[in-house]
Amino acid sequence: MSSRIAFAAAIAALVASSAAVAAGPAVVQGPGENPGCFKPWDANTKHFQWPAKKGPYRIALANGFVGNTWRIQMIKMAKAYAATPEMASQIKEFKIVSTGTDVAAQIAAIDNFINSGYDAIVTIAVNPTAFGPVIKRANAKGVVLVPFDNVLDTNEVMMVNEDQLAMGQQSGEWIVKNIPSKSGKLLEVRGVPGNSVDRDRHLGFRKVVEAPGNKFEVVEVVGNWDDGTAQKAVADAVAVHKKFDGMFVQGGSTGAVRALIDAKHRMIPVAGEAENGFRKLCAERAKDGLLCASLGQSPGLVAISMKAAVSALQGKVMPQMISVPIPSATHPDFKADVNYFPKLTDNFFTTNEFPPCGVNLKATDIMSKDEKNN
Repeated sequence: MSSRIAFAAAIAALVASSAAVAAGPAVVQGPGENPGCFKPWDANTKHFQWPAKKGPYRIALANGFVGNTWRIQMIKMAKAYAATPEMASQIKEFKIVSTGTDVAAQIAAIDNFINSGYDAIVTIAVNPTAFGPVIKRANAKGVVLVPFDNVLDTNEVMMVNEDQLAMGQQSGEWIVKNIPSKSGKLLEVRGVPGNSVDRDRHLGFRKVVEAPGNKFEVVEVVGNWDDGTAQKAVADAVAVHKKFDGMFVQGGSTGAVRALIDAKHRMIPVAGEAENGFRKLCAERAKDGLLCASLGQSPGLVAISMKAAVSALQGKVMPQMISVPIPSATHPDFKADVNYFPKLTDNFFTTNEFPPCGVNLKATDIMSKDEKNN
């Protein structure tokens, strides 16, 4: 009888253990691991802890859209970071797949990684609301899922991002500050439709420029965070509207400014991203009246996400929402070989260092990689 009782107890313990895994990470008290690197989003951010697993680990990047320079550099950075001594010792296999803008295709790719026994998956979500079921499936298999950049509308998964609403607000505040009349026509060049980044930056920007006391008319075009697309969208807008007093570009900032130059539009205040080409133009054309604010969403978020995934797999206590500071440079503080690089390509994103995390990827290491699936 005692053996039967012992056997039943073992089965019960196994079931309880499986249920615990299926429930996902435990919610625990902070502080978490390395708060200088993994800073909680705010004072109300909860903390997670997964059961520790022995490494090295199988890690995947499930990207969606790959049709712009930011995404291409992000994938190159992921490969470069995986090859560093710190990460190479922790990663047994690193797999990358880009699925385009189809939500179902991205979720299918994540499911495939889960079912193939990967330990962690970092992802840029195509849609912020469609991932509830796949989060449960990841938890059921003990897989650490880490959305970054385009994050999800949930607090049930660990995520890494800069504050996109704040980025839009800061861009709007800078535009308003540099148009003393607080009136005129603004051009807003948006990102890829349907993404949380595009939505949140747009809402932050509009909250500022449409505040009481401001009298701006805002013309909105889609630039897909891509230089070529943004350049054409801005050229078309200038052809129709003739004159703008300021411009906010979520991405594709180099192309957007070139469209103004090609159209012989007067130079205006422009709040854009952190592309190297944009910052070059800001420095070169300042004498002509081009005033710039460059706020960067770093492709290096992928490295922080990979580092966070490994820490979680090691059983470290982690914030549910990790806040990465917004790097910025504004007129007249653009300095060659400091915050822009004359010898590097225009489509290189300039913000790739995270000293608190020990992440410092050299441009040569990044650009030596490719953006292909592997």
